[in-house]
Amino acid sequence: MRIKNTTIRIMPLAVVVGTLLLCAAPVMAADAAGGTLELQPLISEALENNHDVWVSGAKWKASSSKIKLAGSLPDPMVMIGYQNEGWNEYTLGKMVGAQWMYSISQMFPFPGKRALKEEMASRDADTAEAMYRAARLGTVARVKELYYDLFQTYQELDLVRERTGLFTRIEEAALARYATGMGQQQEVLMAQTEKYMLLEREAMLKQKRQSLEAMLTSAVGRELNAPLGRPVEPQAGTLALSEDELVQRAVESSPEVVSREKMMRASEAGVHMAEKEYYPDVTLAAWVATRGGPFEDMWSVTATFNIPLYYKSRQGAALASARAMSSAALHDLAGIKAMLTSSVRDNYSMVRSSETLMNLYRTGLIPKTRQDFDLSLAGYRTGKVEEITVVSRLKALLDYETSYWTQFVAREKAIARLEALTGIGDQAAAQGEKNDQQKKN
Repeated sequence: MRIKNTTIRIMPLAVVVGTLLLCAAPVMAADAAGGTLELQPLISEALENNHDVWVSGAKWKASSSKIKLAGSLPDPMVMIGYQNEGWNEYTLGKMVGAQWMYSISQMFPFPGKRALKEEMASRDADTAEAMYRAARLGTVARVKELYYDLFQTYQELDLVRERTGLFTRIEEAALARYATGMGQQQEVLMAQTEKYMLLEREAMLKQKRQSLEAMLTSAVGRELNAPLGRPVEPQAGTLALSEDELVQRAVESSPEVVSREKMMRASEAGVHMAEKEYYPDVTLAAWVATRGGPFEDMWSVTATFNIPLYYKSRQGAALASARAMSSAALHDLAGIKAMLTSSVRDNYSMVRSSETLMNLYRTGLIPKTRQDFDLSLAGYRTGKVEEITVVSRLKALLDYETSYWTQFVAREKAIARLEALTGIGDQAAAQGEKNDQQKKN
């Protein structure tokens, strides 16, 4: 009779579990849908299909096409006209002033202007190229971070399912003790509540997995309904460079720094161009007039110069603006170098601290806590240990195992960010694309 009452009181918890399982049903169906998911093919696919990479690549090509355009001469001007004397008749060949007129003119910028314009366009193209590299590196880092987060979610799901089974063992021990009169009903309820809380956590993790899969699908450039498999465990990344070497690599090779340097060079060329605007351009023109009849044809050659008369309001203002832009580009470069230095040192510190914590969890806390749990569970069955001790040991074991994978993922994500900051990831991505192409061939 006592067991029957217990079952009746436990029914509301079963209803809660059923509700959680029903809510998670659409997500559970994904467990068996996909196969394995590898990182490198995913990166290659992202570099090929990601929209941001495509846009930045198109901008680079467009900027490169403008270099020759910037250094070319303006189009020549052709003029055709007729001059007549009087209104009553066509007087060509009859009157001295009647004539057909033809002219061609070409404007020549002051020496050095065309070269400066071409240099500015070339610097802009170099900047666009650096931004294209930055987009590639950012995409690789983004795919890696999402991949690692998805991998961690799968690992946590596995841990939750395994620990749910262990809580079932505690529940069975509590029921056995209650049936023999050694335990109380609250012990059974405690074990069941903890198990149902894990089921709730499992449903939340599955929802998180869905969100990460959607973000990863978008980053790769796939259709939104394309399935993703389970990520394979990534190989632990390595840092072959020291902290100072990474900082130096970032300051010298980061696409962010390269783009700012190109922008600074372009702004310096803009200053020289603004200074050249104080000098006039020249337009050469050749003119021919045919008069017909007894009158001789006429011709002339002219040179036209613009006079920078309003230099204070035009050329002077343009020069001041160009110098301000050059100063801004210089400080922007210094700012991005400082930001990169800080980011590199922060991520490097994160890598090293994660390695320390991973070693602590793997060699100390996890095996010791697992041993402690097994001993406390055996003691609980014999009545030597209270249930709260067993439950706390198991929860601590779950927390430590979860923290281990959290630190593993944090380390890999920090390495991915370092590769993007220093430009190393661009070389790795290019090598990965080459390997994938060789496999396809």
